[in-house]
Amino acid sequence: MDHRSLRHFLNLADSLHFGRASEAGHISPSALSRTIRRLEDEVGAALFERNNRRVTLTHAGSLFLDYAREALGDWDTIRNSLMEAAGELHGQISMHCSVTASYSFLFEILTRFRRDHPGVEIRLHTGDPEEAVNRVLAGNEDIAIGARPERLPAGLAFRPITESPLVFIAAQSANHPVGDTASKSSAEVWSRTPMILPERGVGRSRVDEWFRRIGATPSVYAQVAGNEAIVSMVSLGFGVGVVPRIVLDNSPLAAKVRTLEVHPALPPYEVGLLTLRKRLASPLIEALWSVPFSSRTDP
Repeated sequence: MDHRSLRHFLNLADSLHFGRASEAGHISPSALSRTIRRLEDEVGAALFERNNRRVTLTHAGSLFLDYAREALGDWDTIRNSLMEAAGELHGQISMHCSVTASYSFLFEILTRFRRDHPGVEIRLHTGDPEEAVNRVLAGNEDIAIGARPERLPAGLAFRPITESPLVFIAAQSANHPVGDTASKSSAEVWSRTPMILPERGVGRSRVDEWFRRIGATPSVYAQVAGNEAIVSMVSLGFGVGVVPRIVLDNSPLAAKVRTLEVHPALPPYEVGLLTLRKRLASPLIEALWSVPFSSRTDP
């Protein structure tokens, strides 16, 4: 089966949008449509349901998705092994990280990687760091930069980059009832304080646990995807937020917010590289994974 066809199938399965999938695969929507029809003829089943409004995977498409990922993974592994033996790596690596990570860590990693492997193309997708684990587990990305989960899923590898405190922040101009210091004794006040929290992930689970420890129920004003957006909303005075300090330190809005001294403090946020352990058998993935970088600890 044509590996290019499988990649086009994966692009469409990932985006469920012919326009975006054709752009990712550098072909026209009509050519992509013909490729999918040929695949469906070859496997003998419809892989997608499509109409004028949306595209969805069929049951057969979901089963074929697992095959396509495994087949391309095996192909990439043997292809890269042969290229490594020839002395040069070529191919493509898909990465996911937050905007902050893209200029905080990725610049150093990719600068060193590109120096040694100029023939490798990097496809970078930025978004919510809490999506990193799921995107790697689902096979949508080869490598991601994200927070280490409380429990590392089986089959997932993690390489630490830095550790950053999780901090409570409020707008400089806002006069919140929690003041600049909070403790267990202020549970009633915290229950009335509007909170801007992550939708999910490590940061959200630690904030929820913190509220349980002080015996308070958070008054959630907004649930936000992406730490950068939390800083933005807090700077406008909508409420108190929680973000990793490294996000705040790199934010253009840092001067518009202040950190609150909170007791007990939240456990720190550990950031690192994530990939499937079995993908490290690929010389291409292992080469990026093993790039030396300066590990840092945020004060």
